[in-house]
Amino acid sequence: MQDLGNTQFFKVETDKEISVKDALKTVYDAMMEKGYNPVNQIVGYIMSGDPTYITSHNGARSVIMKVERDELVEELFKDYIVNNEWGQIE
Repeated sequence: MQDLGNTQFFKVETDKEISVKDALKTVYDAMMEKGYNPVNQIVGYIMSGDPTYITSHNGARSVIMKVERDELVEELFKDYIVNNEWGQIE
């Protein structure tokens, strides 16, 4: 029988935060491995919010859901601007 006079402790492990770039890379790689068009699938996810656009292969669906969709759009847009030499983003 347990000793009810003592308090037991339970520690929940929290997920490590993942950067938006790392999330996109993980998803992109998983989509390519499964033969999907990553651009089409990621756009579908961003537009609809439906995680089934993203494969669960290699945990990609779980990873993409750890970042907000607006953060995905922001990161993609920043990268597009910088790579097209329109200017620098701070």
